[in-house]
Parts: sequence; structure tokens; C-alpha cells
Amino acid sequence: MARFLSEEQLKGFERYKYNSVDTSVLSNYVMHPFWNWCVQFCPVWVAPNLLTFSGFLLTVLNFLLFSYYDYGFHALTEENVTNDHIPSWVWAVSAVNLFVAYTLDGIDGKQARRTGTSGPLGELFDHGLDSYSAVLIPTCLYSIFGRDEVSPLRFFFVIWNIFINFYLTHWEKYNTGVMFLPWGYDFTMIGSCLLLLVTSAIGPRAWHVALPGGLTPGIVFEFVLYFSAMLTSQTVILWNIYKSYRDKTGKMRLFSEAVRPLVPLFVFFALSTTWALCSPSDIINRGPRLFYILTGTIFSNINCRLIVSQMSDTRCEAWNGLVCAYGVCVACACACSSPGSELLLLAAACLAASVAHVHYGARVVQEMCVHFKIDCFHIKPKTN
Repeated sequence: MARFLSEEQLKGFERYKYNSVDTSVLSNYVMHPFWNWCVQFCPVWVAPNLLTFSGFLLTVLNFLLFSYYDYGFHALTEENVTNDHIPSWVWAVSAVNLFVAYTLDGIDGKQARRTGTSGPLGELFDHGLDSYSAVLIPTCLYSIFGRDEVSPLRFFFVIWNIFINFYLTHWEKYNTGVMFLPWGYDFTMIGSCLLLLVTSAIGPRAWHVALPGGLTPGIVFEFVLYFSAMLTSQTVILWNIYKSYRDKTGKMRLFSEAVRPLVPLFVFFALSTTWALCSPSDIINRGPRLFYILTGTIFSNINCRLIVSQMSDTRCEAWNGLVCAYGVCVACACACSSPGSELLLLAAACLAASVAHVHYGARVVQEMCVHFKIDCFHIKPKTN
């Protein structure tokens, strides 16, 4: 059976040492003290990866809840003005689930150090699942605004803004050797929890009001995401990479090697944007949820492969098999003459990409467990 991790990558994982910088005021002075308190109540026999995976499953549960009650993001459109369709308890439960998931994500590393089980698998597992949550969490928040506030096409670019910022953080580490934890993550997670909780109390239609200057909450939501990304993420990342070259503290790769990880991401962005804009049957409006989850699944695969290269200090892949298959899918979709055929193609591509990505993730975890002689979800007793 073919392996996903080469001997060079496995050897690189053996040498890997976690190196991060966190300057966030919220993270350092509020969340970390809270997480330090929380982790005390976690039994020492609970594996850190089990905490990580449990938190991820809560984001999946939120996604499934909103898929059931607002599959096509129609709950707040004008034709449904007399019926919101999404019960208030869904907003409350999703807020609690998201906060618990965020907390579990915050204490998994602390639990690893507490139990003496820190290692590269935990970080890879954590960031790999986070890359999948990058589509699951925002898609739930979209139901607050719906199609009348933010069109499916506009929200597609909102999601891509999140993807690019997430990816650039790992690209930054690929070149600098340091994970500079972005300020925006903690503020976004806490803000999302509060937004969902407040919505459960006042109802989503409270956000559908006219603001001064002809603005709407949906437009403000978009602007804040784009502006904060440029201000606190993208410019900071470019500065950190420049500084690592200036001070000779980073990997000092040639320009072609430094930008190599960006190739699959931007090829995929071009392909997915082409499908969204050139679809014969306007697929982004007919099947937005499937379109988002397909995009997020392939993005997660690209990101996971970058994380593997970055942590093992090996050359990043310039091409991705799922992206190549996606390109064929886009070509077929643009040639479709039947709206039903294009929607069916989208569903088939979503299923195939999900199976392929889950298989990739499971095999990578399995190969690392075998190499390091550990269990992913179980702490092996120490032998004398």
C-alpha cells in the first residue's frame, strides 16, 4: 500500500520542535489563564488528541444543525418573513458548542504537556482539523444574515478571505520557522460565540436593520472581516517573512522555493472562482452549501500538506491531486447543458473529495502513530 509520508518527512518530524509567538492581549491575559484553570479538571488519562477531535465534532454538529434548519440559506429571505425556521435554541446550542470547541482547542496542548505526551502528531492533528473548521464555522454564521443580506457569491469570497489568512499563517511558518499566532483568531472565536448567543436571545431579524449611510449589518460584517485580515494578518505576515530574510533568522529559501506553497492554493482559488462565476446554471446560488463544503474540503487538504512540509522541514508540493481532479470537474461543469447534471456533479465531487481527504488524514495519522509507536486517542502507560 502506498504511503503518504516519506522517510524524509518522518525523519523531519523527529527533529521538529514547536516554536510560536503569541502577542495577543486577549489570548495571554484572558484565555490562557482560563484554559489553565479548565485543564485542571481534565483527567490525566484523557489523550490530548481526543480533546481536539471532540471539539472538532462539535463544529461538525453545528454545521449539521444549520444544514437541517437552513440548508439553502433561505431562512431569512423575504418569502420567509413570517417564519424564521431556525428555532432560538439552535442559536444557543451552537454558541455553547462553539465555545466548548474553542476551549478544547485551547487546552489540548496544555493537556499534552501535563501528561508528557507532547509531540508533532498533536500539532498536526490540531491544525489539520482547524483547517477544516475554517469552512464549517463561517457557514453557520452565514445563516444569521442569509441571502438577502449577503449573496452566496459574496459569502464565497468571505470564506476565501478566511482560507487565505489561515493558509498564510502556515506559509509564514514554512519560511520563518516560527508560528506567529494571529490576533484575529481569538477575537473572531469569542465574537462568533457572542454573536450566536445574542441572536438566540433577540432573534436573527434584529440584525436586518438599516444603518446610517445606507449600510447593513451584513455589509459591516464583510468589511470588518476584510479590513481586519489586511490590518492584523496579511501585512503582519509579509513583514515577519521580510524580517526573517533581513535578519537571516528564517529558512532563507530562494524566492521560487519560498512562494512554492502558494501555487496549489491560488490555482485552486482560480478554478473555484471560475466555476462560481461561469457556471451555466448559477451553481453558487443553486447549491451554495455543497459548493462551500467542497471548497473547504479541498482547501483543508492543501493546507494539511503544507503543514506536513512545514513541520518536517521538507519541500512543499507544488501540485495537489485533488486540485487537478477539481480542475477536470470544473471543465465538465462549465460544459454542462443541464442544471440537474451540474448539481449532481457538484454533489458527486463533494462526496469524492470528502472521502479522499478523510482517507488522507487518517492514513497520515496512522503512519505517524506507527513511526512514533503511539496511539492517537489513547495515552500508553510509560514503561520503566
